[in-house]
Amino acid sequence: MIYNYLKIAFRSLLKYRFIFFTNLFGLTVGFTCCLLIFVYILHEVSYDKYNDKADRIYRVTRLFRSSETGVTNLHLGAVAPPFAPLLENDYKEIEKITRILPAGTMTLRYQDKVFNEPEVVFADEQFFDLFTVQVSSGNKTSALKEPNSVMLTEELAQKYFGKEDPMNKMIRLDNRFSFKVTGIFKPLPSNAHFHPNLLVSFNTLRDSTIYGEKNLRTNWGNNAFYTYMLLPANYDASKLEAQFPAFLDRHMSKPGDAIKASRWTQLYLQKLTDIHLRSHLDSELDENGDIKRVYVFSAIALFILLIACINYMNLSTARSVLRAREIGIRKVVGAERKELIFQFLSESVLITWMAMLLAFVLTWQLVPFLNKLSGQTLSITALYRWQILLPVLIAPFLVGTIAGIYPALFMSSFRPVKVLKGFLKTGGANISFRQVLVTAQFSISIMLIICTAVVFRQLRYMQEKSLGFDREHIVTMSYNDGLNDRFDAFRTALLTNSNIKNTARSSRIPTGRLLDSQGASLEQGDSLAPVTSDIKGLATDQDFISTYGVKVIAGRAFSRDYGLDTSAYMVNQAAVQAMGLPSAEAAIGKNFSYGGDRGKIIGVFNDFHFESLHQRIIPLVMGIPKEKGNYARISIKVAGNNMTAAIAHIESTWKQFLPETPFEFTFLDDRFENLYKSEQRQGTIFTIFAGIAIAIACLGLFGLSAFAITQRIKEIGIRKVIGASVTSIVTLLSKDFLKLVAIATVIAFPIAWYAMHNWLQDFAYRSNMPWWIFLAAGIIAVIIALVTISIQAIKAATANPVKSLRSE
Repeated sequence: MIYNYLKIAFRSLLKYRFIFFTNLFGLTVGFTCCLLIFVYILHEVSYDKYNDKADRIYRVTRLFRSSETGVTNLHLGAVAPPFAPLLENDYKEIEKITRILPAGTMTLRYQDKVFNEPEVVFADEQFFDLFTVQVSSGNKTSALKEPNSVMLTEELAQKYFGKEDPMNKMIRLDNRFSFKVTGIFKPLPSNAHFHPNLLVSFNTLRDSTIYGEKNLRTNWGNNAFYTYMLLPANYDASKLEAQFPAFLDRHMSKPGDAIKASRWTQLYLQKLTDIHLRSHLDSELDENGDIKRVYVFSAIALFILLIACINYMNLSTARSVLRAREIGIRKVVGAERKELIFQFLSESVLITWMAMLLAFVLTWQLVPFLNKLSGQTLSITALYRWQILLPVLIAPFLVGTIAGIYPALFMSSFRPVKVLKGFLKTGGANISFRQVLVTAQFSISIMLIICTAVVFRQLRYMQEKSLGFDREHIVTMSYNDGLNDRFDAFRTALLTNSNIKNTARSSRIPTGRLLDSQGASLEQGDSLAPVTSDIKGLATDQDFISTYGVKVIAGRAFSRDYGLDTSAYMVNQAAVQAMGLPSAEAAIGKNFSYGGDRGKIIGVFNDFHFESLHQRIIPLVMGIPKEKGNYARISIKVAGNNMTAAIAHIESTWKQFLPETPFEFTFLDDRFENLYKSEQRQGTIFTIFAGIAIAIACLGLFGLSAFAITQRIKEIGIRKVIGASVTSIVTLLSKDFLKLVAIATVIAFPIAWYAMHNWLQDFAYRSNMPWWIFLAAGIIAVIIALVTISIQAIKAATANPVKSLRSE
């Protein structure tokens, strides 16, 4: 019997090819979008789960707050180096603990091969006890045990050694230290929250010329060490976390301290598998995702599938007029209603199965395109696990039943006597239900149009907003300690070329995060009083202000005319307000201390956007460090008329002073582009899927308009006979549908406003949502509806009325 149902269903689908292919197209596109989004979601939620002990690994994070106000100033994903051994010693429930220290980019040399290699990480010998890493060569239990040992990825080993065996070979790092290759490992998968290229033995840091054993034991201020612990299975991590305040007071507070350590700092435990989607701390190893983004794309997938199902309902009921006589005859010869329902559901499930098979083929073809858009390494193989594949294969039955149940109930309810006589009356309730479906479709479409417009308006706002400084034509490079005693000569050599306008050094550059913070004190009466607000610090030289075109609004900038200015400070307007001073002028000449170094405030500069627009402008102090090694970046302002010559001169000067270090640079503008690359990708993908959803919605409107117009063929014919114009007939047929669009706008506007208002809260500086965006979305929806309806309406209005009357 089932075979018979399927055979009849297949014949019926082929008989009404246009509606069949329209339904197939809508469902195929809907399934394809859902599968693509599903592949993306599976990738996002899989981060770090490849580790065998992922559910037992936690990262230690550190929060800083004002001891006076309790306001959080900073929350870091890394902690100071003494914490790891002390935690392991104090809490026996911690099975293993490991530390890693990112070292950024270092110069690696083997014989005549020299390159700058990013993602260098110091890791201790317990690293492999927590993280699952495939080691191709070497012993993972001992490879990182000895100082000056290093492990390379297979790609780096091939790059430097070719067919030569790299094991036990000596390489040079940073042009200063020799390391022995003790292992080769496979790169961590794309769904890891960090991706080291080189693993350097953590014990190397015990060398006093690199970091020092004492610093590892006593330096509470260098919170750059990412610390992970392994806890017992099913252990409640909150129990351990509750003991951290006492732990901090025990190890960091001194007897007699009025303010205990737990008042101004706190430790937390963060699940390893939560880092990628739920961690938005002030320091992360890699760019993280966002669980909100997963929810947004999940909603879009459901919307698209819902719209596709609504289309099927509308087009199937539109087809009911064509099948009315068939249904009447089948009922006359004894077919029961349940058999008809099963027949129509069979057709629905058959077409959804065909759509799913086509969707798998399209998904396989489109995943590389999605990777290009998203910047990720997604793979359709994520669907091949039985836990995923089984629900996906069951989905056509569920979707087919949902999409087909209403048309099946509707068509099986026809009375055979009436339909055979040609009196097919669908009833107001049926029309109303289909109108509700189309209204829902257009509500979703209008919401997507508004959301897309707001996303791109915010992206444009971020690109065009004045940042408070001149970011144009600035080349940035990593600072090299080899320039410590020769930077003045390096600078002079650069400025001999007219294409170079200025150069500066700093500990950080715009686009980076301002994470460095030390205690600030300001003159109050005859003494210095601590500043209660958190003020971030930036080490610069005399040329930073002029290189970046930052405005000095009171006092003066650092200058070589005043010696080294190492006991002078400059602050921004936000810092003036944070310190409670009435004006920028009032700050000039004030005694000021930062990190224990006393000096005077000599200048106040304008608030400028050092960080991305996700962060508010925060209080900032600039100072010239006494030690030259505190710089991390070089910024060079070049003339924009001959960029090629400028870069060539910078490179030749670099090679003159640092011949052993490869020359690399980036443009500051590119760094700003990267700040918002995630939002730009999200906006592009969002627009594509929104456009697809709107296109599918048009199919639904096409189905309902076809159904309604078919029911009014005789009326249209009579109107034409008595002299009605094509325009009046099209207007008559269109106005009912435009009412649905109007109702859809009323529903969509508040929902879209609420959704985008919440999305914009992620930006400290954001564009508004002007009324015209909502009006434009409504107008676009009206135009889409008119175009869709007019195809059917004009066809009906221009038809020969004689044929229309005969067809009835």
